[in-house]
Amino acid sequence: MKEIILIKNGELVLKGLNRNNFEDTLIRNIKKRLATCGRFEIKKAQSTIYITPLDEDFAFDEALNRIGKVFGIAGYCRACVCEKDMTDIISKSVPYLADTLNNARTFKVEAKRADKRFPLKSPEICMQLGGHLLENFSHLRVDVHNPDVTVTVEIRDYNAFIRANQIHGAGGLPVGTAGRASILISGGIDSPVAAWCMAKRGLELNAIHFASPPYTSLRAELKVKQLLEKVAAYSGTIRLAIVPFTEIQEEIAKNCPEDFFTLVMRRMMMRISEKLSRERNSLALITGESLGQVASQTLPALTVTDTVVNMPVLRPLIGMDKDEIVIISRKIDAFDISIQPYEDCCTVFTPKHPKTRPTIEQCEEAEKNLDIDGLIDKAIAATVYSFID
Repeated sequence: MKEIILIKNGELVLKGLNRNNFEDTLIRNIKKRLATCGRFEIKKAQSTIYITPLDEDFAFDEALNRIGKVFGIAGYCRACVCEKDMTDIISKSVPYLADTLNNARTFKVEAKRADKRFPLKSPEICMQLGGHLLENFSHLRVDVHNPDVTVTVEIRDYNAFIRANQIHGAGGLPVGTAGRASILISGGIDSPVAAWCMAKRGLELNAIHFASPPYTSLRAELKVKQLLEKVAAYSGTIRLAIVPFTEIQEEIAKNCPEDFFTLVMRRMMMRISEKLSRERNSLALITGESLGQVASQTLPALTVTDTVVNMPVLRPLIGMDKDEIVIISRKIDAFDISIQPYEDCCTVFTPKHPKTRPTIEQCEEAEKNLDIDGLIDKAIAATVYSFID
C-alpha cells in the first residue's frame, strides 16, 4: 500500500492575498527539514500539503518527528492512498488501520468529501466503512463524542486517503514570514524559551551571546550552543555571535557605582546587540525578561535599558511566571541543559543591592567614566561567529 504524509496548514489559511507566500515559505522550510530523510515529492492543494516518498528507504518516522517541529503546521499524519472507490477504500482500511485499532477500545469514522462528484455523501461513507471496521474488530465500539481513534476518509480530486488520528503540529507561522530578529541568549531557562516563542511567530533568528572568560568557561559557551540546537530544531539554522565581554565588565566594575553594575552591563549589551543586528539585517532584539522576576527586570530598569537602542525590543515572556516558562522549556527539551551549573556573564560582578528604580539620568551619570564607543568597537571586532542547526 502506498503511504504519504498529509500536512494541514495552521493560521496561515487566514492570510488572504498573502496566503501563497506563507504556504511557499512553509514548503521551503519543510523541504530543508526533510532534506536528509530521503527522496520525496511535495505539493499543495486545498489547504493541505502532500509529501510522497519516492524511495522505499525514506525515513518515514524521522520525517514525521521533524515535521512536528515545523512552525506553520496545525496537524499532520500518515495516510494510505486509495482509489476513489469505496471497494478499494474498504479493502485497504483493515490492514492499514490494524495496529492502531487493535490498541483502541472506541472509534468513530469521519468523511471529508472535497470532491462533490463522489457518488456517496459523507454519512454514507461513514456508515459503510464503520460497519466494515466493526465486523473486523469485534472488540471495538462506536463513540462519536470522545473516541480513542478517529478514522478519517478524505475524498480529494484525484485520490482518496484513509488516516487515523491527526497529530497536533507546532502551530504558529512559518519561520521567515515575519522577518529576522536577534535573541540575546544566556545559559538560563528564559532566553531559549523567548527565542522559541518568537520563531513560532515567523521570525528568523540570529543569536548573540556574551562570554566573559575566565569568569565564564568554555562549558558555558557549549551549553548555549546546545540550547540553540534545541531551538533550531523548530526555527531552522541560527547564526550565533559570541561577543567577548570580559574587558567591558571589568571596566564597569572599576568605574561605575556597584548598585548600577547590572544596569550598565545590560545597557552595554543592548548597544552591542543593536550594532550586530543592523549588520545582519535583524529588525528587532529579543530578550527573555519577565516583569519583576529579578531586580534588573522592574519596569524602570527595563525602561533605562531600552533607551540606548533605536529598534524594537521584543519580550515574549514579559507576562509569564516562572512555572509557565519552565513548562515551555521542558516542552522543547531545553530545561535539563539550562539548569546545568555553568553560569553566564550575567552572574559576574553581581551587586549586593542592585538599583531597582533607576532613572535615565542616573544611569548616564553612572557610566560617564566609560569609553563606551571604544569598548563596543573592540568587542564587536573580536566577535566570533558560527551557525547552529
